[in-house]
Amino acid sequence: MSLIVKICGLSTPHALDVALGAGADMVGFVFFPPSPRHLEFDAARALGKRVHGRARKVALTVDAEDALLDAVVESLQPDMLQLHGKESPARLSALKRRFGLPVMKAIAVETGADLAAVADYAKTADCLLFDARAPREATRPGGLGKPFDWRLLQNLDPSIPLMLSGGLDPGNVGDALRVTRAPGVDVSSGVERAPGEKDPDKIRAFVRAAREAAARLATRPVTSPA
Repeated sequence: MSLIVKICGLSTPHALDVALGAGADMVGFVFFPPSPRHLEFDAARALGKRVHGRARKVALTVDAEDALLDAVVESLQPDMLQLHGKESPARLSALKRRFGLPVMKAIAVETGADLAAVADYAKTADCLLFDARAPREATRPGGLGKPFDWRLLQNLDPSIPLMLSGGLDPGNVGDALRVTRAPGVDVSSGVERAPGEKDPDKIRAFVRAAREAAARLATRPVTSPA
């Protein structure tokens, strides 16, 4: 299976076009006002139409109520919902029934104890996204450019669909893949020149670095990190 690359937090036509041109498999759009990447519905509608089926559209929300999700789905017409808050497995099931869409659930990781949630969420989520746990004082749960100890993921059940996030950038995504063998990677702040402002060169470099690392790993046996 080829590596899935997701570019998240896209908010302008140019950044979206660059991500699509670079070959991103998924493009993410944020609906969470505290984030510098937050989208209004009119902008989301225009960007969503611009994708033209070239990648899967992912709508990111944080503990959103049904009314907000209704508006998000109507405007973006996403292919997947990404839940980045404290949503329970029961909430995931309810939203899958309501919208008929696959759901990606973010799990915040700082220590091995944080992986206890995997068993419950893996039964419901179509994909688990492992992100670094935000500091207590943070105003948002992700997009903070902070990595976690990737070695914590090495003993996960390989059958669980997952993506790796948290502090990834063009310079470290190869190491992250070497350590985790993750089937997918997700980046937002790591391809920005300022919070919420995507850097086209960094987007292209990230996709290229991720693809090159995946190609190298496809021909090598699994090894332990140094």
